[in-house]
Amino acid sequence: MPAAPSQARRIIDIALDEESVARRTPEVEHERAVALFDLLEENDFCLVEGEPGPYKLHIGIFEQRLVFGVHARDDRKLRDIILSLTPFRKVVKDYFLICESYYAAIKKLSPSQIEALDMGRRGLHNEGSELLRERLAGKIEVDLDTARRLFTLICALHIKA
Repeated sequence: MPAAPSQARRIIDIALDEESVARRTPEVEHERAVALFDLLEENDFCLVEGEPGPYKLHIGIFEQRLVFGVHARDDRKLRDIILSLTPFRKVVKDYFLICESYYAAIKKLSPSQIEALDMGRRGLHNEGSELLRERLAGKIEVDLDTARRLFTLICALHIKA
């Protein structure tokens, strides 16, 4: 098991802009709650060429852009990282479509069919996580597990067409 990251590379608090959060199915809301819990329990997050953590992170949508507001423990704003939503739109849309199919399948399909959908769901989740890591490169360093949890939270935000 890898060593836990130091406090200098940790998120200690995370907030989603409630005006940006879309209300989804109970299953998606559960995934969001689990991602928040897991992210706070274990993460590896560090500003590139910035002040070391621990960090407080605010995530929201502003003017059709994804905004990561990075704050110090004492709530001082360290940096806003602003990303275009355009690269995320297709993978988020596809991820939600396969999630809906997966949750419907759990109720009526065979285990092998459910497993196939779950593999597709995990594949899209990995694709979104890697895209997030690419888009954050040079700004924020995150490990794959942290990127996966952050991608789940991005999916919970209301992304307007």
